[in-house]
Amino acid sequence: MPVPAIIFPADPLNPRRPDPHFAWEARMLRELGGEHHLVDHDGLLAGRADEAVRQVPRDSGPLWYRGWMLPSARYADFAAALTTRGGNLLTSAPGYAAAHELPGWYGVFEGATPASAWIPSDGAVPPGPAELAEAAARLGGHGPAIVKDYVKSRKHEWLEACYVPELADLTAVGRVVGRFVELQGEFLAGGVVLRRYEEFEGAGVPVEGPAGTADAAARCGVADAADTVGPTGPEHADGGPPESGGRAVEARVWWLDGRPVLVGPHPDAPRRAVEPDLTDVPALVRRLGCRFVTTDLASRADGSGWRVVEVGDGQVSELPRGIDVSGLLASLIAA
Repeated sequence: MPVPAIIFPADPLNPRRPDPHFAWEARMLRELGGEHHLVDHDGLLAGRADEAVRQVPRDSGPLWYRGWMLPSARYADFAAALTTRGGNLLTSAPGYAAAHELPGWYGVFEGATPASAWIPSDGAVPPGPAELAEAAARLGGHGPAIVKDYVKSRKHEWLEACYVPELADLTAVGRVVGRFVELQGEFLAGGVVLRRYEEFEGAGVPVEGPAGTADAAARCGVADAADTVGPTGPEHADGGPPESGGRAVEARVWWLDGRPVLVGPHPDAPRRAVEPDLTDVPALVRRLGCRFVTTDLASRADGSGWRVVEVGDGQVSELPRGIDVSGLLASLIAA
């Protein structure tokens, strides 16, 4: 069987070499005997998929992507353009959407992840009061929650556009959701999600202050597509801003064909030792049916066990620096 190659985004300033953010992965891949190709990420985002894949050789066979996040529709265009040239992304367009967007994976992980309700949207228009009331009711109608879209939150605007102290206060829910939608603008992905707030075990001494401070952001169950890699750098998972001293201790697990091929720290804290309990997770990953995914896990502050904070597509999830990822890359090119 042909050995899969990996596609990386090209450097916008020098399209013949990998984007600097992924250059170390490309170097390690070459050391392992693997092959890589380049794609114009900006071209993919602009809807010019046929042009964007011109550096990928024709009849290139099986392919993985390791790069910046793509909206699901653009990923589908990417896959189709490669198929036309005789290439085959090993993560299908439906598989990418299932792992990348919360509604795609939530049904499988329900009960193992914070309870969530969502309202689909075709544009940057906030849901109405009745829709918000119905979504809040699906979460029990009271208690704290988090606002995000299918892929990202705005945790750095924690009080303004992320945290809802009480779902029963529908005026406050509407205000936070409205501000979130306004700030996301054209980048709103899929729709608005309300997620039940859960407090996780923190690392170090938390910042003093009332609930709703940056420390609360650092200890709750809100994540962004398993620390998705965005076009200007990694989008930090909603375990909290990287500068927050009380950030939850998270683990990132990389799965290939239902097997954990790399277990390590979250990219925001690559030097922290983590030993997550994976007892129940493999069966859930296999049920999801996506070949290459990541799961972020955190331990509840009350000691009741580990929770899946987020699921993501492995192609666009950030790798922590400083750990040995050769086994992961070797597994990809042997798949």
